[in-house]
Amino acid sequence: MDTHKKISLDKLLIKHRAISSAQLKKALAIQKNSGDKLDKILIDHSYIKEDKLLPLLAIQLQVKWVDLKRYPFEHDIVQLIPETYTRRFRAIALSRTSDFILVGMVDPTDIFAFDSLTKILKQPIRLALVREADFLRTIDGIYRRTHEITHFAEKLLEELSSNDLKQLTDKDINEAPVVKLLQSLFEDAMQMRASDIHIEPDENVLRIRLRIDNLLHEQIIPEKRIASTLVLRLKLMAGLDISEKRLPQDGRFNLQVKDKMIDVRISTLPVQYGESVVMRLLDHSGGLLNLTQLGMPTKLRQRFENMLTHAYGMLLVTGPTGSGKTTTLYAALNMLNRPETKIISIEDPIEYRLPRVNQVQVNSDIGLTFSSVLRSALRQDPDVILVGEMRDEETAEIGLRAAMTGHLVLSTLHTNDAISVVNRLMDMGAKDYLVAASLRAVIAQRLLRRLCESCRTAYTPNVQQQAWLTSVIGKSAKQTQHGIGCAHCHNTGYRGRVGIFELLEIDAQLADLLTQGDVATFTQVAKQRPGYQNLSQAALQLTMRSITSLEEAERISGGLE
Repeated sequence: MDTHKKISLDKLLIKHRAISSAQLKKALAIQKNSGDKLDKILIDHSYIKEDKLLPLLAIQLQVKWVDLKRYPFEHDIVQLIPETYTRRFRAIALSRTSDFILVGMVDPTDIFAFDSLTKILKQPIRLALVREADFLRTIDGIYRRTHEITHFAEKLLEELSSNDLKQLTDKDINEAPVVKLLQSLFEDAMQMRASDIHIEPDENVLRIRLRIDNLLHEQIIPEKRIASTLVLRLKLMAGLDISEKRLPQDGRFNLQVKDKMIDVRISTLPVQYGESVVMRLLDHSGGLLNLTQLGMPTKLRQRFENMLTHAYGMLLVTGPTGSGKTTTLYAALNMLNRPETKIISIEDPIEYRLPRVNQVQVNSDIGLTFSSVLRSALRQDPDVILVGEMRDEETAEIGLRAAMTGHLVLSTLHTNDAISVVNRLMDMGAKDYLVAASLRAVIAQRLLRRLCESCRTAYTPNVQQQAWLTSVIGKSAKQTQHGIGCAHCHNTGYRGRVGIFELLEIDAQLADLLTQGDVATFTQVAKQRPGYQNLSQAALQLTMRSITSLEEAERISGGLE
């Protein structure tokens, strides 16, 4: 590291007018009592933003400042430091010249880490300061488990080739290659924020695909023979019938991945070259979301919360599979879950365990259907009933009657938007007067991919997109943003997802139109309601705020218009 005379951080901050003398005086007084570093105190007490402080801190430390959000990583360079040491020393290899290796560190003053990295790399190093949050996000994306998965797949094939399958049960199971392979697979999935794992045997290879932000990412395993062993192990974990390979099976199991407890829902399906397995991963360690965390616009959320305070009526959440309906319902239950409120939920399957809520798992094999459980639940003196899905005429009618006789009923339905829910209920055989008397509100929703903050950049809409913007939200935009792809988002341009919502409240006028059976007029009047915003408008509003891209809004809106 450079040994030139350093200027103190406090003098540097005053020189660059980053903070006032009064703020510095307060920060130094706090430091005297707490012993914390000055930079930490300044950020914790909001005297300066981290983005502004870190470049100055780098000057003070006489090291380079590197913003990892936009850094063009090279895989071979990063791998110069093994993952174990990267995480231990909070250091990442950034570039290499003939003279030195540039290493980004969260704390460049860590002399022990500097000396250890010099021994590991066996080459002179220069340090750069990096932001801790960006560092942690970066290494999770770069140090994937794909090499481990490939390695354990090869080990498992060797074991199968030796015909020594007995060790899978007799040997310490934690040392078996199949267990290590699955552990690596789950760790990789959680690290990549995957919602699902797909294991698909093909003619000559095994495909493992992770669904990340609604798109599948594929890894090819040449050792196709290991597929049946993987499925066998997963069936044992889920308590499924290992001798049955001709019929689909469903189950679930819990698994600890590092410090997180994961609930895994598993589905098997017989296919041409074996059994396909899909696993839905539910991370319970983060707790349930509340309505504020869902990302609903404030006014819409307040209207929905007001609906939830009503003593009776039906509230429906609608959208396709994977649109976040269950998350919204659980957030609503979270708000309603109080000692004085009796809540019964009827689900298939139960996704999250809720204290104080009486949760019933549907089992149609023994006659425990939505309608039969709902009928029995009404005799349990409930205040609130959650029905996982309105699947048939009987369930819909019982639910609507329950909503009309003093119960708050929450449920889901599969429709494209909020307004078409009425048609769907009537198609199912629900009476128009029942719908008019019971239905209080409908929320339709979708999940859009969120633009990656590291690589989003300006984008100029084409003529067609400008015309679309004008027709849907009444104004165009000279520039929006899109993602160009980087290491942080795995070159997709997106990282994470955000919800869009459409709320329709059934007021007296709309209820009268339903009682008359005038669905056409109902649809026209509903669209003209003050504050009503359809899903396409909601998607484009997020585009105007640079939260998502026009391409993503077009993808979602294509099936709506």
